[in-house]
Amino acid sequence: MLDRLETTLRIRGGARLEGSVATHGAKNAALPIMAAALLAKGTVTLHRVPRITDVSVMWSLLEALGARMRYEGDNTLTIDASNVASYRAPYALVRKLAASFDVVGPLLGRFGRAEVPLPGGCVLGTRATDLHEQAFVALGCEVHNAHGYLIAESREGRLRGATIEFRMPSVGATKNAMLAAVLADGTTTLKNVAMEPEVVDLANFLVAMGAKILGTGTDTIVIEGVDELQGVEYEIIADRIVTGTLLFAGAVTRGDVTVRRCNPQHLQAVVDKLAECGATTMTGDDWIRVKADGITGGTDILTAPYPGFPTDLQPQVVGFLCTCPGTSVVEESIFNARFSYVNELARMGADVRVTMESNAAIVKGPKQLSGAPVEAPDIRAGAGLVVAGLAAAGETEIIGLEYIDRGYERLEELLSELGGQVQRSSGVTPLVEPAGFFETSEYPRISA
Repeated sequence: MLDRLETTLRIRGGARLEGSVATHGAKNAALPIMAAALLAKGTVTLHRVPRITDVSVMWSLLEALGARMRYEGDNTLTIDASNVASYRAPYALVRKLAASFDVVGPLLGRFGRAEVPLPGGCVLGTRATDLHEQAFVALGCEVHNAHGYLIAESREGRLRGATIEFRMPSVGATKNAMLAAVLADGTTTLKNVAMEPEVVDLANFLVAMGAKILGTGTDTIVIEGVDELQGVEYEIIADRIVTGTLLFAGAVTRGDVTVRRCNPQHLQAVVDKLAECGATTMTGDDWIRVKADGITGGTDILTAPYPGFPTDLQPQVVGFLCTCPGTSVVEESIFNARFSYVNELARMGADVRVTMESNAAIVKGPKQLSGAPVEAPDIRAGAGLVVAGLAAAGETEIIGLEYIDRGYERLEELLSELGGQVQRSSGVTPLVEPAGFFETSEYPRISA
């Protein structure tokens, strides 16, 4: 039994953020790629894996299935899944993380059977599994739910290729269908798939292991099944959500911030919206700069699948728009319960009203926010409160830092590098941790 730091972040607002900072590897790419390592014959070495608690949960889940895990250096993770013999994932871990459902596809590909609890994670609205189940059935599985588990089993041992057209683009279903199909017999065609960069990164990783996949980055993916996949060395893409969070943090303080080691193409929708508000934006091969001393107004936003505005940056942009002149409307089209943080912004003096009919937030500014004790209900909402806190007068205390730690590696240090006055608290609470995960880190680890 080990201790973890109390989950409180204190922000002294008003400091103008300036300078440059490098983003870390993408959480939403690292997690499915870790799950995909279950398909490899040989060791998988992953670079730029963020040291965040969501990665810790996936680490513990893979260990529970029999994989051997270790960190080499700061952000290099090796996974040896040769001894994995179980196709049943423990509920205590899956309930903590929606992305843990990504193991269904690899388990089906490896064993022809998977027993995985229905996914948990942040409460953002409905997380249906019907599109996943549609893919598994088309690939030749019998699927049913029993005692809180999804149980899928191939009727013929090895999965068989099929044509699957999703009624709507789904990141999770696209990932699971790819992960199941790469070892299936024959050709699988996936239509109306998600095109997010993290989905493309997963496909690129599978190709590096020996999979045959065409059409990545488009709405149709064609997979020719292979007999086996090999271990490989691979680097995770940059985290576009962390990058966007840092850009909005700079903009809300009217600062001048450059984010390095990112992919500007992945954030074109964000750059465009910042420019609409009057910010000066510049991009290079692997950096984005925002200079926000000339903000002239707000903007209207509709979250949408990639390449649209990311739902995972919706709370951060609302925090920024609270400080912009005029009225902005932010409509959420992905999750039906993503505005749970708005009451916390109101405690800071924000003028934000949510309309349930259109699932939109109407933001009126500019408002001089004031520091207050607030609570983060999920990862991105917590980041949105951080953005607001950076512009608030006085001190903001954010409870629920364990949510922010799920998606951001040392966010307070990144902001401090830019001149922000952000400090993690020092209280401790007991926590069981998977051996070897954060041996040199202060961040919490999670296990069953």
